[in-house]
Amino acid sequence: AVVSTQSTGALAGHSMGGHGTLVIGMRNPCMFKCLVAISPISNPILGKWGIKAFTNYLGPDQDTWKQWDATELARTYSGPPLEILVDQGADDRFLAEELMTDNFVSAANQNAALNVDYRLREGYDHFYPYICTFLGEMFQYIATKLS
Repeated sequence: AVVSTQSTGALAGHSMGGHGTLVIGMRNPCMFKCLVAISPISNPILGKWGIKAFTNYLGPDQDTWKQWDATELARTYSGPPLEILVDQGADDRFLAEELMTDNFVSAANQNAALNVDYRLREGYDHFYPYICTFLGEMFQYIATKLS
């Protein structure tokens, strides 16, 4: 089997998929050159939904949870440089208690291997109109990073 050591792809996702994007990207550092996380669940070990999901899927051991939490992974990431666009609606009703995007951005900004472009969009929430408004910018970000 041929294993590439060069990051050549991009990965993007929204909400739970945004969390998956961040986790998959940081856990597989040689696969992706850039990530786009749109309104990502960013620190699930601290949110009600995340605690319930992690307990059900991973069991009660919170040390195991850290291996699947984007913020915790950003604190310990030691792979090649990774470009990350985090796009977030400022009026997202899930932002403070479930998404906790600022926790991820803060942790990532303290890691020299992670380069985060954080775009907080005033007047936008979590849903379709917000995503549609900025999707072109997100595709442009990916195209620029992959070129």
